[in-house]
Amino acid sequence: MTTTTLTAPAPGAPSRTVARPRRAGWLRHWPLLPLIATGWLRHWPLLPLIATVLLPALPYGLGVGGGPSVGPADIASGIAVLICAGRLLYLRQRPLSGAAALVLGLPAVGFAVATVTAADPAAALPGLVRYLQVFVLVPAAVCLLLKDAHGFRIVAGALVVLALVQGAVGVEQYVTGTGASYMGEEIRAVGTFGPSDIMGMATVVAYGLLAAAACALRTPRTAPAWLRPCAAVVAVGLIVPLTLSFSRGVWLATAAALLVSLALAGRRQALTSLAVLGASAVVLVGGFGIGSQLIAERAASVTQVTRAPDRSVSDRYAMWSAAGSMWREQPATGVGLKGFPAHRDAHASVGLSSGSDTAGAGQEFRRQALLSPHNMYLLILSEQGLIGLTAVVGSWAAILVGAVRRLRRARSRGDAAMDCGLVAVALMTWQCVNFLYSDIGGPTTVLGGVILGLAAWWALAEPEKAGTA
Repeated sequence: MTTTTLTAPAPGAPSRTVARPRRAGWLRHWPLLPLIATGWLRHWPLLPLIATVLLPALPYGLGVGGGPSVGPADIASGIAVLICAGRLLYLRQRPLSGAAALVLGLPAVGFAVATVTAADPAAALPGLVRYLQVFVLVPAAVCLLLKDAHGFRIVAGALVVLALVQGAVGVEQYVTGTGASYMGEEIRAVGTFGPSDIMGMATVVAYGLLAAAACALRTPRTAPAWLRPCAAVVAVGLIVPLTLSFSRGVWLATAAALLVSLALAGRRQALTSLAVLGASAVVLVGGFGIGSQLIAERAASVTQVTRAPDRSVSDRYAMWSAAGSMWREQPATGVGLKGFPAHRDAHASVGLSSGSDTAGAGQEFRRQALLSPHNMYLLILSEQGLIGLTAVVGSWAAILVGAVRRLRRARSRGDAAMDCGLVAVALMTWQCVNFLYSDIGGPTTVLGGVILGLAAWWALAEPEKAGTA
């Protein structure tokens, strides 16, 4: 704090304004501190959602009694659900609309039927709890806890933070050769998830990349000038760890989601953004030689999955065939939740290997059993039959179509929250495409519920709430 020394004016001299001590910059705005604190207090219910987004990178918990594993993010999501239940029961606040309740609650019908009709309903109960958590309770909690577009942006920003941290760890693993084993070298970027969850880092990096790209395409009107270039740099930078994950399915899903976002953002921005992304890829991969040979081989293998598939693709085809055989045996209700591993050997071909090899990133060599078809739609079809698949896919389709329709209306009206719509559509598109090559499992499973909740809030929330800047 600086002060100015003044002397008394001489008699008869004109009076001068007395200079007062100049306060530090932040002290000058002290009257605004209560308003700032009040703004944060308005969003305190988002804290468990933010924790749910950030905690999957921590060590994963062990299942109890053979049930699904419980990690820190699962506990945080449970707290979010309990907060919503308390507000609904005691304060009667923010009930879901009829349409939202129908769309989000529809999958529960298929889950319940598959559990009751399972050969061992008790063994199916852990699966019922997990499915309800990820596809019903967490999405509903997100819809109930988000008050406006500002809350949406906070959760989306947490996705970007998680992606940056995991991406930095992944790049460091590639550079130092401490990643998961790939083609005989420990260079595969897996972040803190380890080789047992080979797609964990790629998943969270893709989430952050899409959220940052949407912010760069449609930056909020009230945002500072630096936000758009910063978001563009983050999106381009996250291409590096995503590429070094060597996950073909995540590459395809991210490309599809980006194309949808660019198409909905506008033709002019789409052409500019494609040019920037293309130039960035050439510089990062070609110019600096970041894994260029291995990446080229991995990318070329995408076109060889039918002509000369590798071992992982052959195993996946065998499990897809086994899932189809289970469905044909029980077409209406499937074999029951958590029933795929028990029925796999009876329906799989002799060409299916016993498991996949995992090593590196601080883990010894181990054989990981193949307990799912690595296709969410076929997993639902085999375990829940046509009833479950219709309920789940119908719910997701309603969310995606509703999100796209609202985004188009927001674009025509010039709504201030269009960036939220782009994030919602991009993430929901990514999830739907990626489920063609993966299913639930691992620490990032609960993040799928958050993604569904963000998309459902944009698609099903009241217009005045979704359009609030």
